[in-house]
Amino acid sequence: MTARSLIAYVLLGCGVSLELVAALGLLAMRDVYDRLHYVGPAALGAPFVAAAVWVYEGPSQIALEATLVAVIVLVISPALAHGTARAARISEHGDWRPQPDEGIEVEEP
Repeated sequence: MTARSLIAYVLLGCGVSLELVAALGLLAMRDVYDRLHYVGPAALGAPFVAAAVWVYEGPSQIALEATLVAVIVLVISPALAHGTARAARISEHGDWRPQPDEGIEVEEP
């Protein structure tokens, strides 16, 4: 086993570990808002996998595709989490804005 493949396997192991932690967190949490906290680690697993492909394969078509997928996951993940939280709030309260009976103070512009 070469040093290059060892580094690639370590990076891949880190990425897979992050994905497993995120999946186990999704299974363990009961509330949609608690589950959303595990979107972050899931998004951070993709760059580790892409880096592993770069180290193992070198500059190639598959490495570029892995990088593109990692960038897409990193960019879309926050928007997906925000949209999911807003949809859950609308489902629960009928509106995403704070309700008067919730005791949340909001400054009006």
